[in-house]
Amino acid sequence: MIKFKLNNGVEIPAVGLGTWKSSSEDAYNATLTAIKAGYRHIDTAAIYGNEEFVGKAIRDSGVPRNELFITTKLWNSDQGYDETLKAFEVSMKKLDIEYFDLYLIHWFKGYENSLASYKALETIYKNGKAKAIGVSNYNVHHLMHLIENSEIKPMVNQVETHVYLQNDFLQEFCINNGIQLEAYAPLMSSKISDLLENEIMNKIAKKHNKTVPQVAIRWFIERNIVVIPKSINEKRIISNFDVFD
Repeated sequence: MIKFKLNNGVEIPAVGLGTWKSSSEDAYNATLTAIKAGYRHIDTAAIYGNEEFVGKAIRDSGVPRNELFITTKLWNSDQGYDETLKAFEVSMKKLDIEYFDLYLIHWFKGYENSLASYKALETIYKNGKAKAIGVSNYNVHHLMHLIENSEIKPMVNQVETHVYLQNDFLQEFCINNGIQLEAYAPLMSSKISDLLENEIMNKIAKKHNKTVPQVAIRWFIERNIVVIPKSINEKRIISNFDVFD
């Protein structure tokens, strides 16, 4: 397993399991399958509605908590300082864990809300309840405002990234500011057929005796981007992790 080091020294596994749009049962089974396959990084969010079942799978896996990297996210309607602190506690109870490895603001919803919410994340971080904090779906100007007005620099920015949306400018900014870029929808989600039919990707896959999704996932690792492929299919979950050879 390859890991990247965040700006506070915390290590984050390069490949994680995404659980967006996974039903409770699917999230449980996918998380358990992923951990058994070697994943140590699981990504969920309050709005996904599956935190309890991800937490149950984590416990049922038998893998010690300190060997896992668990991420969840603050939803839009819970933004604001006090609201964020309350929402964080709800997520902790649902997952039944004592800390998160990473806690993110899910979407930018105005500079005032963003800053108030992030100050709550700073409090959570200082209290040791989150090993790392950051944001999701933030553009450069959003990050600039946060950096200029915060005490602790965000450690992660999770955004949609794939071969048709490469985010070179955003990644350059993140690198220059010590922020780890993290990719969701790396296989293009509902447009995965465009990826699977791409001629260049198929040539690369054939050359290396790999699948197109495996090539796409490995491409992120080569760019030092954390990648969060989502699947509820056992074979695909295992295949998506077979990218380290």
